Amino acid sequence: MKTLLIALNIAALLAAPAAAFAQQSLISDPEIYEKKHFQEQCTKAEFSDGFIIRQDINNDGLIDAVVNEGELTCDGEKGPQCNDDGCTYNFYLQVAEGGYFMIATAQIYGYDFVKRFGNMVLAMKMHPRFCDRPDADKGKEPCIVTARVRGTKFVTISKK
Repeated sequence: MKTLLIALNIAALLAAPAAAFAQQSLISDPEIYEKKHFQEQCTKAEFSDGFIIRQDINNDGLIDAVVNEGELTCDGEKGPQCNDDGCTYNFYLQVAEGGYFMIATAQIYGYDFVKRFGNMVLAMKMHPRFCDRPDADKGKEPCIVTARVRGTKFVTISKK
């Protein structure tokens, strides 16, 4: 049941993230925002260098941010929210007016940022069932979901 809920959340967030922007307030810096959240949740929170990656994920020339919760150690437990589906990644876009907003959250193993047909895209490594391989296990090849961030939406290009 928990797995189904996670899958539905990922599908909903990848399909309709723009609606969330309409109701979100801008935050000044996702790193400060996320670290403060975990410092309130954990007695002792430690963050490795890979906790936040800053790069332009939507090809607009502004530096965006991707938070990898797997790079958090909370009360001695590394990546406490990680499971067989991977770890939680939060994707933030920077806006020209200043500030950031979250466009998506995904439970993934990781991602590569690659150039396809002249555009930079995210190739997210996910559990095989996200590519219609429900009987696959974690020992099999991960599913690769390639998505482009167009405006404020994740647009899925391919799944394999």
